[in-house]
Amino acid sequence: MQGNLFIISAPSGAGKSSLVKAMLEADPQLKLSISYTTRAPRPGEVNGREYHFVSRAQFQAMLERNEFLESAEVYGNWYGTSQVWLQNEMQAGRDIILEIDWQGAAQVRKLFPETVSIFILPPSIEELQKRLAGRNQDSEEVIARRVAAAREDISHALEFDYIVVNDRFEVALQDLLAIVRSLRLNTAKQGQRQAALLASFGIAR
Repeated sequence: MQGNLFIISAPSGAGKSSLVKAMLEADPQLKLSISYTTRAPRPGEVNGREYHFVSRAQFQAMLERNEFLESAEVYGNWYGTSQVWLQNEMQAGRDIILEIDWQGAAQVRKLFPETVSIFILPPSIEELQKRLAGRNQDSEEVIARRVAAAREDISHALEFDYIVVNDRFEVALQDLLAIVRSLRLNTAKQGQRQAALLASFGIAR
């Protein structure tokens, strides 16, 4: 049975990475697609765990070989999703999460119309700015640019199937897991998964 594909997007500072990590811990059936990127690793990041870190030349070569399902330039760095890996995992019945921006989401939806897309919102721009400043990684100028970019990202929220507000972390996490569970329980998926049970009731697909 074909696995499900979930896109999760959010502006920088909305808590997307922390929520996705918690989703993976809570639901072992979910698997995260590891993107390729030209940006440098942040402290604590490991190649092949958070991202596949590659040079711009390597990324461009992969792009020319059409190896990416989607790719986009964000904050001056390139990001891309491996097309072959994703297709193999889904054909094996695994549910995959893509952590990508709205540009990548639009590309993926064209190729996989059945994709379920989720946008995570912060409770306010002020809270977003506070979270970005709390990282202690960027200058005020960089934070200002990120807030401006966040406003642009948020303007695309209504293009997504679901919107989750990350005000209280646990509530947002349960909302995300509920979306995943509901997709697995829809009639089309259950018709495949529970074919034998349905047949025992005299129900044929």
